[in-house]
Amino acid sequence: MLPWVVRRTRLPLVSLRCVDCRSASATTGEGRFRVNANRKLLDVWLLVRCVSCDRTSKLTVYERTPVSSFDPAELHGYRVNDPELVASTLLDPLLARRSHFTLDWTGAWRLDAPEAYLDQEWPVQVEVTFADPVPVRPERLIAHRLGLSRQEVLRRVKCDVPLRRPTSAGFTFIVTAGE
Repeated sequence: MLPWVVRRTRLPLVSLRCVDCRSASATTGEGRFRVNANRKLLDVWLLVRCVSCDRTSKLTVYERTPVSSFDPAELHGYRVNDPELVASTLLDPLLARRSHFTLDWTGAWRLDAPEAYLDQEWPVQVEVTFADPVPVRPERLIAHRLGLSRQEVLRRVKCDVPLRRPTSAGFTFIVTAGE
């Protein structure tokens, strides 16, 4: 079985309409949080910047939350702009749903796969794992890596997940020999 791994190369862009220029893309830039205290309540925002006009907007992570409800390590991470905390916050589907944005993964991931699949006996079995929750369509991933047309992939590949539906969960597939 050949191992393929999908890895994030950078944070994805945030698809969110800018209030100034109406552009639809923003970035987390260096990945910064803003923490604001109001007595014993905290607000935490993830800052995003428009890629067109450079305007900064805030995505609400916590609003009027008691300080005592925060894990001290997590609170420290917000204060020092911990890169892993920025990534996990941005990739949280609940934040995306609550803040009405989607993630644009174009150019933000890569596939690590061995080159020598042609030396294998046919059929070839491949296991795809995800180091990060990058949504990809198995059909496109396989076609790109093996240099096949998408129609050829549909004909020659047997997969344990739907080929035309994006997934960020691991899957396996078998490629049969071409005729």
